Amino acid sequence: MTGPSIDGVGQSLSIRSLSPAGESKFRRLSITHAAMMSGDAAMVVALADSKFLSISPEEGREQVLLFLVVSFAPFLLIAPLIGPFLDRIAGGRRTAIQFVALARVVLSVLMAFLVDNLALFPLVFVALVLQKTYLISKSAIVPSVVRSEHELIEANSKLGMIAGFVGFVAVVPAALIQLVIGSTGTLLYGAIVFGYCLFASTFLEADVVAREQADEDEIIELHSMSVQGAAIVMMMLRAVVGFMLFLMAFWLRDQSAGTAKFGLALSTAAIATVIGNASASRIRRFLKEEQMLVVALGLSAVSGLAAAMIGSITAMIALAFAANLAASIGRLGFEAMLQRDAPDANRGRAFASFETRFQLSWAAAGLIPVVVEMSGPTGALVIGLSCTAGIAYTLLRPRLAPGPPHPTRHLRTVIEKTRLRRSRSTNSAERARPANE
Repeated sequence: MTGPSIDGVGQSLSIRSLSPAGESKFRRLSITHAAMMSGDAAMVVALADSKFLSISPEEGREQVLLFLVVSFAPFLLIAPLIGPFLDRIAGGRRTAIQFVALARVVLSVLMAFLVDNLALFPLVFVALVLQKTYLISKSAIVPSVVRSEHELIEANSKLGMIAGFVGFVAVVPAALIQLVIGSTGTLLYGAIVFGYCLFASTFLEADVVAREQADEDEIIELHSMSVQGAAIVMMMLRAVVGFMLFLMAFWLRDQSAGTAKFGLALSTAAIATVIGNASASRIRRFLKEEQMLVVALGLSAVSGLAAAMIGSITAMIALAFAANLAASIGRLGFEAMLQRDAPDANRGRAFASFETRFQLSWAAAGLIPVVVEMSGPTGALVIGLSCTAGIAYTLLRPRLAPGPPHPTRHLRTVIEKTRLRRSRSTNSAERARPANE
């Protein structure tokens, strides 16, 4: 089943489509997404040769930990409260995307003039929080720009391909500006790109993600063992990607031509994202959703152990490729499983909720190499062993915690008993009140 809402994604990136006016809902979202990813690529290239990566881990450890608390604590506390509110109002998630784009413009300009100052640290971490906020809001909007369940998986796949393609292409102008002008010029270029993203986001529809709160069926389905287990696997896959990004950034800075090699690693990772999103639908013809997730973990595990044994920069770049490929394959497997095992769940709300977990996993794991100094091969060993443990947990989880034979029926029974107990307690309290008076 195909529809006009997602046809012609390539046209979304063409020059004649720079103005989203008159485009379909999906094309408008894809243009906004491409602009945001281009700005992110410019920021990463600029930071590769900045104070952020040149400072000694020992020297900056206390500052980094402080910035983590300041930057991510509000996100952890506020996101569960703000997210449902944004879902219930018309254009709530669109407003969030516009706010992020505007804030990224301001942050890019500030970073451009503080690129060699310790004040760069909090700005970078705020930018990371905003990046995750955007991705969560984008996930919530996607179901509203398609017309069927089939189109939803296809749309997410194409958005993933756009992110990978743009991440690869956008590095080229950013790298040229970096060589000619330096980090200041690259960050100012990024500010211009984020400005266009803000312009493009004004053409997004003011849709309501979820008018009503989650009902009993939705809660039960989203807390099923299969969905929760798949979410844990995806959290691990996203954690590996975040860990690899910062590991490579800090490790390669001490290598010859480190900046160029880091750029190569970023480009390789972007290519892997494109390949993963392009091939995941074909992989589904041969593997079940659960098998796709296990294979994705296995790919990261094998690649991590191999890179740890080889120890070369080439092996580490190959690991970056494998990690991003695995995350892309795993994501489509997770989305398919979510649609299969939670058919009554609101797609926008569910995607936003799980994406929050995935993005926080990426951020938490990515900051480990910032705080703990380690070599590339050591980090690869950590990835290999962690993913191997993840595979063992995934395969043994049903045996370790088999649960009731009919988990959905069991959860519904528990909810009904809880409601009955609350009702009895309320009635008893009301009957006792006159006697006390």
